[in-house]
Amino acid sequence: MKTLIKNVHILTMDEQFSEIKAGYLVIEEDTIVELAPMTTLDEKQIAANQVIDGQNGILMPGMINTHTHVGMIPFRSLGDDVPDRLRRFLFPLEQFMTKELVGCSSDYAIAEMLLSGITSFCDMYYFEDEIAKSCEKMSVRALLGETIIDMPTCDSPEPSGGLFYAETFIRKWQGHPLITPMLAPHAPNTNSPEVLAKIIELSRRYQVPVTMHVAEMTYEMAEFEKAYQKTPIAFLEELGYLSEPFILAHCILATDEDLASLAATNGKARVAHCIGANTKSAKGVAPIKQMLDQGIIVGLGTDGPSSGNTLDLFTQMRMVSNFHKTAHQDRSLFPAKEIVYLATMGGAKTLGLAEQVGSLEVGKKADIALIETQSVNMFPIFDAYSALVYSANASNVEAVWVNGQQLVANKELQQANLKEIKEKLYQAMNTFVKEAKKRAAL
Repeated sequence: MKTLIKNVHILTMDEQFSEIKAGYLVIEEDTIVELAPMTTLDEKQIAANQVIDGQNGILMPGMINTHTHVGMIPFRSLGDDVPDRLRRFLFPLEQFMTKELVGCSSDYAIAEMLLSGITSFCDMYYFEDEIAKSCEKMSVRALLGETIIDMPTCDSPEPSGGLFYAETFIRKWQGHPLITPMLAPHAPNTNSPEVLAKIIELSRRYQVPVTMHVAEMTYEMAEFEKAYQKTPIAFLEELGYLSEPFILAHCILATDEDLASLAATNGKARVAHCIGANTKSAKGVAPIKQMLDQGIIVGLGTDGPSSGNTLDLFTQMRMVSNFHKTAHQDRSLFPAKEIVYLATMGGAKTLGLAEQVGSLEVGKKADIALIETQSVNMFPIFDAYSALVYSANASNVEAVWVNGQQLVANKELQQANLKEIKEKLYQAMNTFVKEAKKRAAL
């Protein structure tokens, strides 16, 4: 199968930020095999099975969501302005999450991400095997990890039961072409040192990455200072976490010493920056300028649909710009092209996928998004990067390919029916909704 996409403004997001303002791209099976200016196009020679006229849209790498919880769609808009929402709503209501509900939620969340141009994501939740099945069914690329936490959960009656689930999960899914299993301890302060040590040992044994919420909460920082006279990052470094591929979500409260430690890993420790969730919860703005200045790899994440509410990176890109420019009182900080890089190649590097995806280059997998420029919000365009960051939104995503397979065309899913996905989720949420309403009334 060979697909030609023509009449597009190509943003390759390679290290040189190469652009082809009027170009075409050819996909053969799952791989990008050619991209060049329209002036060199010979359609007869290419002999494509499918030809798509991009109508001067922006062709870019599929965006990469470096931190989310796709099983949590049922929590969206629940207790958004409650001070201690985690303990009042999230933890108590998670006991009503079932295998069926997580699967339905995952289908819906993946649909939402695909329709917004996201082609890869990193997830941490419960019943992660159901999430993997959803990814396989929806043909999306993902890193997936079962949450490990020192309390009983909806899929494990024993504290830290996720550790045993995770090992079985890794064995089952390792080697899958689109799904990468990983280990996902919830946080340093919600796992014992013994369990944390076991997790890093499993990471080494199975050669899988680890992801964890780190330096996110003020009480997390206080607990480690009191117990160990260390920051959580320093504690994890002592356990060996910074010597293995490690995706740290948030790092809002990372100290200068922490950043120096992360920088010294030469890319093994990477940060998932979730500006929407961090600022909505009033936790702060992570020091990603300092991180990037020190060579720390950073990608963008939506966090879960209960934390950041939307699962698109257009929202996050705009918020990165607005919050960091304001925090530093510097309008020139984070030019739009650098923010688009964080949402694409930065995300690929964060998830360890940069050899496969993240940029439009010959030989890479065809994970691609086409952004239409015909809508009212997309005219005029002097700078395509600025249009993506400041003007575009998820509704401008015209088409999406993952691994060469077109999953979105004409702004609609091609392998799934959104209406049916929503109806199944609605039915599966029945008990959860009743319990959520009881909690809201307290």
